[in-house]
Amino acid sequence: MASSRARRGVVTALAVTGALTLTGCLQNPDPDAGGGGFGAQSSPDPGDGSVTVLGAFGGAEEELFVESLAVFEEESGIDVVYTSDQDFTTTILLRVNSGDAPDVGLFPQPGGVMQMAADGQVIPIDQMIDYDALDATLVSGFLDSARYQGRVYAAPMRMAVKSIVWYPKEAYEEGGWSTEPASLDELDEIAEQIKADTDAAPWCIGWESAQATGWVGTDWIEEYMLRLHGPDVYDDWMYGRIPFDDPRVVEAFEAYGELANEEGNVLGGTTAILSTPFADAMAPAFQPEPDCYLMRQGNFATTFFPADVQENLDEEVGIMTFPPAEDGYDGQPILGGGDLAAAFSFDEDTVALMEFLTSDEFGGPWAEAGGWLSPHTSFDTSLYPDETTRQIAEMAYTADVFRYDASDVMPKEVGSDSFWKGMVDFQNGASAEEVTAQIWETWPEAQRQVDGESEDE
Repeated sequence: MASSRARRGVVTALAVTGALTLTGCLQNPDPDAGGGGFGAQSSPDPGDGSVTVLGAFGGAEEELFVESLAVFEEESGIDVVYTSDQDFTTTILLRVNSGDAPDVGLFPQPGGVMQMAADGQVIPIDQMIDYDALDATLVSGFLDSARYQGRVYAAPMRMAVKSIVWYPKEAYEEGGWSTEPASLDELDEIAEQIKADTDAAPWCIGWESAQATGWVGTDWIEEYMLRLHGPDVYDDWMYGRIPFDDPRVVEAFEAYGELANEEGNVLGGTTAILSTPFADAMAPAFQPEPDCYLMRQGNFATTFFPADVQENLDEEVGIMTFPPAEDGYDGQPILGGGDLAAAFSFDEDTVALMEFLTSDEFGGPWAEAGGWLSPHTSFDTSLYPDETTRQIAEMAYTADVFRYDASDVMPKEVGSDSFWKGMVDFQNGASAEEVTAQIWETWPEAQRQVDGESEDE
């Protein structure tokens, strides 16, 4: 571990040196794009030796974040002051609007970045980071999550992967079923084989999450939208450039319904989906005789597995990528999320930190401790603590396109309200047409972009 940290320190020093000599706009992805309120050719101001950072994570994650900055601080001489705020979304808006913005904000969703970019309050990343070099090592499509009017205003410092199908390794392999389905049709065939070969249901699905019940269902629709219709249509849907009740969205709902509502496909049947806590969904798979076998959920799911499973993850759990649709998007998409770093000041120290945070050199100690994934395909994967984590990272690194969780980008009236509620209604028997139409009614008129109503993106 010492040698890897030493290597990171050398590279960090070079990154800081580059930042301190930076001038001008680096590889603006759209020369005609807006400047976000900052002059495109301005140079960074001198730093004062300190950079303030505001983020949402605390506890053990905060400790690992701070540890991951130690080499940067030592090599650069810059002091990074991190503040954790669980109400980050509200706090960052209040502080920016009151003129008390941190130098850097770590956004758990891109929506806030987009809002501030529209208001000219955040600095485009191409003004401080070599855009082309950054894009070359990032998971394909990640930068699009913070693109506004053709320009990008934040870059990822952490990645989450959602398109994972988990299974109890020993029991599943004893069943002899495929671990590499090439399409959704082949995944359906596996489900039929499990039903034929066992007394169990193939799928473990649980949505219950108190007032947030339904969010798990939104992930399923996002997975199908990406696979059936590809990233361009997905983006149009996510940004309101097509109505929420577009026939292609209805098709995604119905595709999910065919999987979840088919007799015997889900443990407990369709009613159990809403009453089973999402954190408990896969627990029946770890019994000596599993009651279900497959769960589609993000990489954070491991934190809810039984303690003995977590302690021996590589032997207890197997994973495969939620596959593409045979007649849909021609490629393997990945749905995910992550923390995005955005800058509110433009001085040499902030530029240096932004370069480091968004590079493949950041995060070594965090990766070694577990629970953190780098969004860079060039990251040293040997730092991950187990093979399962490496496999999850490779899913994203080798994907054809990455897209951010759409409900985290949509207007809050939709993404964390009517979309969740609509999924509950759909699971309770409402039709896809009814549900999608009701959700579209809640989409704020000012944020609709259908037929060129708005230029924002």
